Amino acid sequence: MDLKEIQNLIKFVAKSGANEVKLEMEDIKITIKTGSGKTETTIVQHAMPQVQMPPAPVAAPPTSVATSSEEKTEEDSKYITITSPIIGTFYRKAAPEKPVFVEVGAAVQPDTVVCIIEAMKLFNEIESEVSGKIVKVLVDDATPVEFGQPLFLVDPS
Repeated sequence: MDLKEIQNLIKFVAKSGANEVKLEMEDIKITIKTGSGKTETTIVQHAMPQVQMPPAPVAAPPTSVATSSEEKTEEDSKYITITSPIIGTFYRKAAPEKPVFVEVGAAVQPDTVVCIIEAMKLFNEIESEVSGKIVKVLVDDATPVEFGQPLFLVDPS
């Protein structure tokens, strides 16, 4: 989008009477705000790389921790991992005054509820898909979890 097109867009928005217009394309993001006789325009080019940059630092710390987690991986390899099927907030209890769904040492069967993950104000019960005994809880209560993040270790024996 060249300067002439942007100027025409600003004039069009000012004449239309709209208070705010946002336009996002692959490589440019434009916000035009009008009101009280004053027009404010914000133009950000190359919006996509900015969105892609934050995940890179998040991915970096696990590689620095990899040496200590490699030792744990060998020890934990005999266990089955229950992972998060969705992104959300992990809860070990149905409500603050209720007991936790499973403790370390608790036996679980397929379809045993092990936790709840809240996503967009919906509380999703997460069930075990394996039989065994909970060996370790890998996530703190009321913390965010990602898709595929390990939640529990289960000893199938």
